[in-house]
Amino acid sequence: MKRIPVALALALVSLASAASAASAAPLTFDIDKVHSQVGFSIRHFFSKVPGQFKDFSGTIVMDPDAPAASSVDVTIQTASISTDNDGRDKHLRSPDFFAADSFPALTFKSTKVTPTGKDRVQVTGDLTMHGVTKSVVLDVEFLGMGEVGVGGQSWGTKAGFDATATLNRKDFGINWNKTLDKGGLMIGEDVAISLHIEATLKPPTQK
Repeated sequence: MKRIPVALALALVSLASAASAASAAPLTFDIDKVHSQVGFSIRHFFSKVPGQFKDFSGTIVMDPDAPAASSVDVTIQTASISTDNDGRDKHLRSPDFFAADSFPALTFKSTKVTPTGKDRVQVTGDLTMHGVTKSVVLDVEFLGMGEVGVGGQSWGTKAGFDATATLNRKDFGINWNKTLDKGGLMIGEDVAISLHIEATLKPPTQK
């Protein structure tokens, strides 16, 4: 599998890209939802409860000659939140948390890409959630890129990325909580984001 310099990789919890140094034209990748995960976890009492969003899409445009001009654009459907508990998921969709009826989508649009080491970059972008937009930084690891296939059948060119970030939900106006009888709060403020992304290179547009 071909690997490329991290300086040419634009990466993204959830969104990133990679390209061959020899290519002169911008390359566009689509996030493969079936083989990707947009996950999170948050403290509940003394442990952490995980969850994920199951419906999302995204496009990554990579310019090998000008990595800073590359871009990531991701949309996540708020109502697709899942923690494997129907009652809790219903509460998370309610006005106490994501208010999915009023704010049906979360969006992430990159604003800057900064190489931080071998196969690693930071992707800064505007995250809009619950009607509030804040700058968020994703720490991203580029896992590799190459054309893949099985049994003579090509599945196209794939790229893989892992990304993490931590954000404070109160920065986005999601403030609901309960005070415990002996002190402390039911749930934490910091949310750990974990993205596992597989993306597929789109073929050049035929003229």
